[in-house]
Parts: sequence; structure tokens; C-alpha cells
Amino acid sequence: MEAFVTLIQVLDSTIRLATPLLLACLAGLYSERAGIFDIGLEGKMLMSAFFSAAVAAVTGSVWLGLLAGIGASLILSALHGVASITFRGNQLISGVAINFLASGMTVLVAQSWFQQGGRTPSLFGGGRFEPINFPFADALSSVPVIGPIYSELLSGHSILVYVAFLMVPLTWWILYRTRFGLRLRAVGENPAAVDTAGVSVVGLRFAAVAICGVLCGIAGAYLATALQAGFVKEMTAGRGFIALAALIFAKWRPWHAMGACLLFGLLQAIALRFQNIDLGGVIIPVQVMDALPYILTVVILAGFVGKAVPPRAGGEPYVKER
Repeated sequence: MEAFVTLIQVLDSTIRLATPLLLACLAGLYSERAGIFDIGLEGKMLMSAFFSAAVAAVTGSVWLGLLAGIGASLILSALHGVASITFRGNQLISGVAINFLASGMTVLVAQSWFQQGGRTPSLFGGGRFEPINFPFADALSSVPVIGPIYSELLSGHSILVYVAFLMVPLTWWILYRTRFGLRLRAVGENPAAVDTAGVSVVGLRFAAVAICGVLCGIAGAYLATALQAGFVKEMTAGRGFIALAALIFAKWRPWHAMGACLLFGLLQAIALRFQNIDLGGVIIPVQVMDALPYILTVVILAGFVGKAVPPRAGGEPYVKER
């Protein structure tokens, strides 16, 4: 029974830790399906995390913080869109520039506003997303097996966790069951054909970049106002890059993306739960456990980047034929 309780706790942590990865992964999915590669997921999440925490700390409203985070992420998305779509710049360099901009600007503005060494004040009460408890969760908690799964694993998460996992079927439906999704995928494969059909390639790509900005904004806000209680320097800790690895691993498909993100979340949960593991007299240090998600990222990219074929027009600016 103790092992089952431990399993539930690890899986509960897995869901919480996979949520920002899943949102960022789906953000990259929309953008890259439209042919716009986005290495700047990390920077957008970081900028959103700061502004959501800062506004929530100042106003005491987590919803205003969420809007501020989404707004900050959308501004960076607009910069990326203008650089890579309007001016046909190199998409990878634009994404890297966004990451550097967010990394420096968040600490600079945080120090200027709050004088706490690049942090925001800790969030309390209305400044944080509170857990949502399902009906009868407490009453069913004592029921064997089903009780802990319902009351601890499924119930008790913030609203953004449920939003993230609901986005998976919604994204699948948008991409594969709507005219917008068909055009979005076509723009990433053959933009000239879409243009010939009288559909705006630029408009579709900007729409995809905007959706990417909204999802990254929610991911960053979740980090600062739900998973943690405030912003700290570089709090995204490479999650944007792990989300990109998960996207490649999933071969740009929504349901597979959820599975990949849950796998990364599980590794992070295991690293947090089990530290200095003893395997037959050999103690695995906590640093190795912490590095597991990043090691898996390298392994996945080395093993799958050749097999996972990205959208054919990905990374290439579209030049309208005269």
C-alpha cells in the first residue's frame, strides 16, 4: 500500500511538472506546422513567468497576472513574426535573440521594480492559482485504489493544468478537422500551393505564431503563479528546449506530444522524489538524477532527429512569386 501511495505521489508530480512542457510543446507544434521554427519558446515562457508574477504581486490578482504574461509572450511572438515572416530573417537566430533578450530583461526589470536580486515578491492568496478539488474528493479518498487516484491524482490541480491537457484534443481537432488546421498544415508543407489557392500565407503564419505566444504565455504564468509562488532568475531551466525535443520525439503530433511531455515530467518527478538512490551498494548522486531529463533530451535528438521529418517548408521564408 505504501508503494501505491508513493506511485500516486510521483504521478501527481509528473502531471504538475509536465504541464508547462506540454503547453510549450503545443505552442511549438502550431508554429512549426506553419513552417516557422521557434527556438524562442524558452524566452517567451521566461518573460511570461516574470510579468505574470510581477503583475500578480502588485495587483493581488492572478488573472491579471495571467493576462500580463500572455501579453508579454505575444509581444515576443510578434517580434519573432516580424523578423522571420515580414523581413524573412533567419528563424533560428531570431529565436536565440528572443531567449537572450528575455534572460537579461527579466532580471533587469525585476531588480528595478522590486530590488530583490532579480526575484519578485512571494505570491499569496489571490496572487496564485489555487487547486481545484473535484466533488466528493475528500469522501472518496479512503476508498482503496480508486479513492487516491480520484482525490489525489485527478483532483487538486490548478485550472491551468486542466487547460493544458484539454488543449491536446482541441489541438488535434483544430489541426485535423477544421479548414484552418488544413491550411495551417499546408502552409508548412507547400506555401506556394496555399498562396495559389488565394489564402494568405503571411496571415496564416502570423496566426500560428500568435497561438504559439498565447500558449507560451500560459506556460510561463503557470510556472510562476501555480507551480511556484513567484518569479526567480532563469526559472524556466531549459523547459523550452525540452519541449522542442518532445515535439521532435512526437513527430509534430498532439497526442504523441502529450506522451513525450509526460515522460519528461516523470523523469523530473523521479529526480525530485528519489535522491541519492542506492543500487546494490552504488549510490547514484542527486546531480545525476537532476540531469536525467536533459540527458534524455540529447538521446532523443540524437536518435530521432534523423527519423522525424519536419514540415517541408519549415524554416524557409516564403517569397511570393511575381
